[in-house]
Formats: sequence, C-alpha cells, structure tokens
Amino acid sequence: MNDLTVLIVEDDPHVLLGCQQALALEDIASEGVGSAEQALERIGTNFAGIVVSDIRLPGMDGLQLLTRLREQDPSLPVVLITGHGDISMAVGAMRNGAYDFMEKPFSPERLVDVVRRALTQRGLAREVSALRRQLAGRQSLESRIIGGSPAMQQLRELIGNIADTSANVLIEGETGTGKELVARCLHDFSRRQPQAFVALNCGGLPEQLFESEIFGHEANAFTGAGKRRIGKIEHADRGTLFLDEVESMPIPLQIKLLRVLQERTLERLGSNQSIAVDCRLIAATKFDLDDLSRDGRFRSDLYYRLNVVTLELPPLRERREDILPLFEHFLQLAALRFDREPPAVDGHTSARLMGHDWPGNVRELRNVAERFALGLPPFKKTAAGASQALGFTEAVEAFERNLLSDALQRSGGNLSQASQELGMAKTTLFDKVKKYGLA
Repeated sequence: MNDLTVLIVEDDPHVLLGCQQALALEDIASEGVGSAEQALERIGTNFAGIVVSDIRLPGMDGLQLLTRLREQDPSLPVVLITGHGDISMAVGAMRNGAYDFMEKPFSPERLVDVVRRALTQRGLAREVSALRRQLAGRQSLESRIIGGSPAMQQLRELIGNIADTSANVLIEGETGTGKELVARCLHDFSRRQPQAFVALNCGGLPEQLFESEIFGHEANAFTGAGKRRIGKIEHADRGTLFLDEVESMPIPLQIKLLRVLQERTLERLGSNQSIAVDCRLIAATKFDLDDLSRDGRFRSDLYYRLNVVTLELPPLRERREDILPLFEHFLQLAALRFDREPPAVDGHTSARLMGHDWPGNVRELRNVAERFALGLPPFKKTAAGASQALGFTEAVEAFERNLLSDALQRSGGNLSQASQELGMAKTTLFDKVKKYGLA
C-alpha cells in the first residue's frame, strides 16, 4: 500500500487539516482538495489510491462526484463524510457503490480504520488487475515478439514482469533487432498505454535543433521560433518517451535530460517556468554505454539513470531456430499487403535462410520475406555475385537445431515424445539438446 494515496475532498480547511494530520501520524500519504471539480482534475484515469469526500461541497457535491468516479473506475473506493441529517442519503449512496461513510464529528481512529480497510481493498484490486494484464500481455507478446528460442522466451518474460512498472529501461542490440518493437510492447502492456508513446531518434536530428525538439520552446525564444512548441518530453507526460540511438545525444543535453529525470520538471527554451512531467523513459543503443561512459563519450550518471533495467536483444544469427517462424510470419504479412497468395517455402529456400548470416537482423529478414512474396529472388547478390552464407557444416547444424527446437515445443519439452516424432533415440536427442543449449 506504500504507493497508494488518500485524496481528501473537503471545503472546510480545518476538517481537511485534521484528516491529513491523523493520516500522517499513521504514515498514510494523503492529498487535499477543496472541491469535486479539483478532485476530478487530480484523479485522471490512473489514480492509485482512494477518495474520502464530504457530501456537502460547493459546486458538484459528493454524490455527483461518486457517480463520476464510479463511471471512470468502478473499483475505486470512495468514502463519504456526512453531516447531521445526511445518514439516509449516505446509505443510499452505499447502495450506488460508495465504500463506506463517516458521520461528523468522527474520531481520528475511525478515519484511520476506514481508510486502512479501503486501501487494502484497493491494493488487492490493483494486484488482480495487474496480474490479468500480465497474463493477457504474455499471450499477446507471443504474437508480437515471435520466436521460440530461449533468448526470446526470456525476453517476453522480462517484458511481462517490468512493463507495468515505472522503471527506466535500456534496450541494447544491433541495428534491426527490434528495439522499438520492444519499447512499444513495454508501453502497450502498462497502465500508461492510453497515453502517448513518443519516439525520437537522437541520431537523426541536427544538434542545433535537438534541444528545441526534446524540451520545447516559447514563442520568439530564438530566431525562427514564431510560436510555442511542446517538446517530446512534455508531449509524453503520463506516457512513454523512447529515445533511440541515445548515445548520439550531445553531452550538454545529456546533462539537461539527467536533471529532468531527477527533478521530474523541465523548462522550455525561453521560459523560466518549471513544468512538472511524469513520463517513463526507455532508451535504446547499439553500443555499450558503459564503455562509452568510461571513455568520456557518455555521461556515467545518465547511464546509471537509464539502465535501471537492461534488455539485451540477441542478433538473429545467435537464435537461428527463430529464422523460419519469423520468415513465415513476415511472408504472411507481405502477402496480405500485396494481395497475393503466399508462395510455398521449399527446402532449398529454407536451407538458404538458415545458412545466411543476417547482418541486418530481423529488419533484413523482413525485407527478404517481402521480396519472396513478390516472386523476386530473396537474396540480393553481393559484389562477388553470391549471397552471404555460412559454411555447409554451420548451415546443417542451424537447420538441425531448428528442427529439434520445434519438436520440443510441440511436445512441451517431453523428450520421449519428441524423440518418437523425430525417429531418433532418446539418448541421441538428449545429447543434441545439450549440444545446442535448448531448453
């Protein structure tokens, strides 16, 4: 319950202060507002906590607030404070979904007891909701992050575990391994999903425009700034900011970004006003930022802020059992897009796919699948006149590993069943499972 907040809606400042002091003595975090309208502005769609509200309020009353909050979040506990003669009204409100009510004057002990029970219910409801999202996310992740290799299975598990947290994430991987796809999955399977996912390629901006792009600017902040511009960080408020090729960010702007992460505020260019921001930061790089920080090419303090969680995306050549399933997936997508029947993948094509070194990783594989769907040669010729490929032995081993992995997946890891399907002795299969490091 440590991250749950009690929002007290009370227009009497003395009663409000007394409630907050009573909760503070019990180490219960609380905030106070003087009207239902202010409460609705504060709560938004992802409020983590409960509401304690007086029924008699200026403007919208507590009962109307209850109705609005129930429409917005049926699981949000709302405790009503009633005055003399409001008991029957409060009982009716409980029938309409109020968690409990307290009649004025009430003791601090009564307030703390009701609040603790409501917070416990809220915490349990949020845990159940998070588990449901996690289970749904794992199922959906299977269709978005494709591959049965141990590396991909572990990646999906990590995404499911950390997606619905506020932890900053650093994604490391070669070009074309799918870093932005992973970042989008982290956003889509979190409670921030209804808000914006804002992506910025740090390597694709001139340095003179970078500061304005990420922090925003006021009108006339510099020559050519005709009107106010909202920067990427501010646009990602309550959502997710994805910085690709973060190693390309100029050092002076790394300092400013670090301050935003620490203070959770920013200032637009040409302004002295601090703006509160709450965005989750996901960064991606194809380099080792630890090495860059030791060489003075990347700030070490920013590096430690970014890599609270690190996700490493392996190159396609290190997970060859995923090549054919990925190719089939991209082939189906391309056939739909081009309005064609997907061509059959024969053994020769499969062998070439398995033997290729894939320097462009998944991005290159998708390009090859699209060419194949159009009836074009899947591999472009190199300057020497032949497509790049592994040697015969490596290609055969890669193909064998893929067959074994598929059989183990279909059998649920049952070696006896998989060996029967493959027509292979169980001891031989066991040796090959150890050889290829298959789960």
